[in-house]
Amino acid sequence: MIEPHVPAPPGTAPPPRDGRDGRSGRSGRDGLGGLGGPGGGDGPGRARLPVGPAVGRFLVLSGVFVCAACGLVYELELVALASYLLGDSVTQASVVLSVMVFAMGIGSLLAKRLCSRAAAGFGAVEALLALVGGSSAMALYAVFAWTGDWGGAWAGGPSYLLVAFSLAIGLLIGAEVPLLMELIQRVRRQDAGGAVADLFAADYVGALAGGLAFPFLLLPLLGQLTATLITGTVNALAGCALVLGLFRQDLTRRGRRLLVVANLLVLALLATAAVLVDDFERAARHAMYGRDVRVAMHTEVQDVVLTGGRDGRRLDLYLDGRLRVSGSDERRYHGALVHPAMTGPHARVLVLGGGDGLAVREVLRHPGVRQVDVVELDTEFLELARTDPALSALNGHAYRDRRVRVVAADAFGWLRRAPLDTYDVVISDLPDPRNTSSTKLYSQEFYGLARGVLAGGGRLVVHAGPVAARPRAFWTVDATVRAAGLRTVPYSVGAGTGGGVRDGSRVPRDWGYVLASRTRPVLRAAAGAPGGPSLRFLRAGVRAAERTRRADLPPSTLMHPRYAD
Repeated sequence: MIEPHVPAPPGTAPPPRDGRDGRSGRSGRDGLGGLGGPGGGDGPGRARLPVGPAVGRFLVLSGVFVCAACGLVYELELVALASYLLGDSVTQASVVLSVMVFAMGIGSLLAKRLCSRAAAGFGAVEALLALVGGSSAMALYAVFAWTGDWGGAWAGGPSYLLVAFSLAIGLLIGAEVPLLMELIQRVRRQDAGGAVADLFAADYVGALAGGLAFPFLLLPLLGQLTATLITGTVNALAGCALVLGLFRQDLTRRGRRLLVVANLLVLALLATAAVLVDDFERAARHAMYGRDVRVAMHTEVQDVVLTGGRDGRRLDLYLDGRLRVSGSDERRYHGALVHPAMTGPHARVLVLGGGDGLAVREVLRHPGVRQVDVVELDTEFLELARTDPALSALNGHAYRDRRVRVVAADAFGWLRRAPLDTYDVVISDLPDPRNTSSTKLYSQEFYGLARGVLAGGGRLVVHAGPVAARPRAFWTVDATVRAAGLRTVPYSVGAGTGGGVRDGSRVPRDWGYVLASRTRPVLRAAAGAPGGPSLRFLRAGVRAAERTRRADLPPSTLMHPRYAD
């Protein structure tokens, strides 16, 4: 910190400028845990550097740049991992970032006690930050994979373990700023405004580099676990190199040894984890999905895992860690989704989502279908549905049918450009609205666009999420569809209809649907298509859904999403 200059009284010698007490030739402080020592100490004077002040200042600011980039990668990694595993990325991002910013403020206050030993304190903080931040993704993923939880969570929010990591990383990042400010002043004294401007310029540019590197470089090339481990390695090397390269005279010999040993241990742990990361991921997948994992891939849109599907074993499809298709009951789900909407004109059908091809299979069972357009964002998932032997067999090789046309696009953007009054049936087979990336696909604006592409007498059917587990979200979908100018009939499968099925994980299947058209739709059993639900079964589904009704719910819009329970 900058100290005010007080002129010396007449006849007295000026105070020494090298940080010593002017009596014994030794530093006025002993350092942090034996890290401080002779050679100038970490006091307010100028440090004895192996390079000139200009080069030293450049190296310190370069350290600020690297540390800021690493810190932002840790933040983004926590947000991304929580979004993949828990869903609702707005909640995860808000809590993680707000907790980290709060912790940074606390960390800055606590670091004031270390400013007299800035070099030693900074070296210790960076070693600990590299260990905690670099291992955070692997630790959180391990706990989730083997326990299915992160130590408990409040309703609709992230877990306590996620908050704990956010708090710890934020404290350490916050501690960097005052220590780095002191190191800059130790290289060359300057006015407070100039020092702050230099520090924060390097910090913000480093944050920009880290923020761009994570989604465009680290995540696609290395994956989340390896990327975070390498970030921790860079963090440790940068912190250790800055302290030992520029400020080694501020540490005792014992302090230098301690810092080297600590960083070597951190680097060894991170390197070992990086070498074993593939084995770790396989073990974690087996813990989450069983030992029959056959395909595990991370596309640009989502994580895709296929289990079983050979030697008579059931095929299960997981998207972002959630079971989306189970071979034991998927026909019940897709039959209830598709067939009630196909009871009128159905020559031209639009399927939004449904890249697995299973809804398309049910559509093609109906005679008279001339055209099926599939709009799916994930091209790699589409290719898997075409080429994987088990999945393509399950969808009846639907993508080989000449009537099927695939469009790789975002459903919302595609509907904005689609011709009006085109389709007899629109099937919305999209992820649950609790996933923030899907919220716009359950908005009043989206259903208004879907209404526009319906031909006269056309019908829209929406997968609206679980009824018994999340009734408020289900009835919000119904209210939103009605707000778009459509009449609706909500119904369910598995929630009190007598059709509940349990998969291998003993989770009851609970599906809700909304059938809609410009005039009140009539729920009928499909004729001429095998595998459709009976009229008795559909009526039971209507009654089961009505028992959970939430009245007078407002619709969800782009600017006011309402699907958080």
